Amino acid sequence: MTTLKTLLLILAILVILVGGKNGFKAIISFGLNFCLLFLSVILIAGGFSPIMVSVLSGCCILAITIYLSDCQETVANTAFFATVIVLALMVIMIIPFDHLVQIEGFSSEDSEEVEAFNLAIGINFESLLIATTILSTLGAIAEAAIAITSGMQEIIEQTPAISSQNLRKSGRTIGFQIMGMTFNTLFFGMFGGNLALFILLDKLRSTFGYYLNSKIFVGETFMVLYSAIAVIGVIGVAIELMVRKVENQQVKQD
Repeated sequence: MTTLKTLLLILAILVILVGGKNGFKAIISFGLNFCLLFLSVILIAGGFSPIMVSVLSGCCILAITIYLSDCQETVANTAFFATVIVLALMVIMIIPFDHLVQIEGFSSEDSEEVEAFNLAIGINFESLLIATTILSTLGAIAEAAIAITSGMQEIIEQTPAISSQNLRKSGRTIGFQIMGMTFNTLFFGMFGGNLALFILLDKLRSTFGYYLNSKIFVGETFMVLYSAIAVIGVIGVAIELMVRKVENQQVKQD
């Protein structure tokens, strides 16, 4: 526990030293989001619908993350609107796919740790999986939305008379760079987090088919795929919202 507190203290000091006021906002944002996630666990354990709790908590987390970031109000509004649209679309996609893949509950690799506990906790594990998936995509969505809208806003401020076509092209260029970095982050995060499991399965001489049918591997892969799809979606939506905003401003000026 002392080591954990020390690392948290070092992180807080570095964030404030590097980010200053914005770094302090980032710490507040992290603290509020942590409290929301903890509240979500309490509500789900108390019998509330996991899907509804995750959607409501997701909207609040997105609002806190975006509006406490260092960006203009108009940029924050556009980014938040884009994330809410993509979050709604992701919920529509996640529910049927998670139902079809049937990876809810604990995997066989977790059996030793949970076999002494009663798993009849009165919660639908499929709904819990959907809620977990929804919450897992929020970070990638918010980060991509802020990055694309802030980048496009800089272009708009430097060239106010830019055409919709050129602005959309510039937005896609920025979006491709964001997607490349995000995909690498998601993939290496998944691989690094499960490296010990992969080594264990290799030592056990497990076949490639076992990997593909391992509940942990499939679940983590689906998380990466959902997050990647959400990033692509939020970039596309944010670009169109920014282009529409510029078109409306140019029409008012004319």
